[in-house]
Amino acid sequence: MLTIGQLAAYTGVTVRAVRHYHQIGLLPEPERDAAGYRQYGATAVIALIKIRSLAEAGVPLSQIGHMLGADAASFAQAVQKIDDRLRDEIERLEASRKQIAQLAAGDSLALPPEVVAFLDRLREIGASERMVEAERDGWILIAARWRDQLGEIMPAKHAQLDDPLMVRLYQVGSALLEDGTVDDPRLVELADILAALAERAPPSSEEWGDDVAHDLIDSLLVEADPRSRRLLELLRERGWGGWSRPERLPRPPG
Repeated sequence: MLTIGQLAAYTGVTVRAVRHYHQIGLLPEPERDAAGYRQYGATAVIALIKIRSLAEAGVPLSQIGHMLGADAASFAQAVQKIDDRLRDEIERLEASRKQIAQLAAGDSLALPPEVVAFLDRLREIGASERMVEAERDGWILIAARWRDQLGEIMPAKHAQLDDPLMVRLYQVGSALLEDGTVDDPRLVELADILAALAERAPPSSEEWGDDVAHDLIDSLLVEADPRSRRLLELLRERGWGGWSRPERLPRPPG
């Protein structure tokens, strides 16, 4: 016969665990000897080893008692249910690992791979990290509204980067973000570039007619950099309003 300490050591569990199993009715308490000590035999050792094995396999304690008393068919069915649960949990954890890996990548936070690839292209054409960060924030707003359509949008955005004027836009914008002032003359060049690009842009599709989303994107520019207000004024002087969706302003009378 074994004491509770010997039982725990023999089966590889703690004395505290044995007492807990007694408390929840998972392991029957044995008779005590004349001195008041519990005395465990081979049956208790086997039962505890089974409990430990099931617990280590991920079986909840609330289900172990049922499984210990089940016939072969019921035991197999219970094991299958637990295996299905564990498989679902593994898939959830794998998805979480992928998300964590994306967070470590920086640009991947809240953005799909096709947008991340576009941000990398911006770096290749000479855009500064501050410019890429500003662009990334804008794409977060876009992805929240049109994530399913990004596959259609991105090829055209990549094609735009083959245009020297668009490349110049990002290069001038990057320089302004680094050391520009509110009255920096490069704002005039930037406004000229934006107006020229707006002139030859195709009409906006009704598919992208979400005013709230476009207003948020435009307000992001104003919130991020005080020089943007001057840039928008210069754009209006050139007959264009808006940032994310440029619109030709009506000509003043006379």
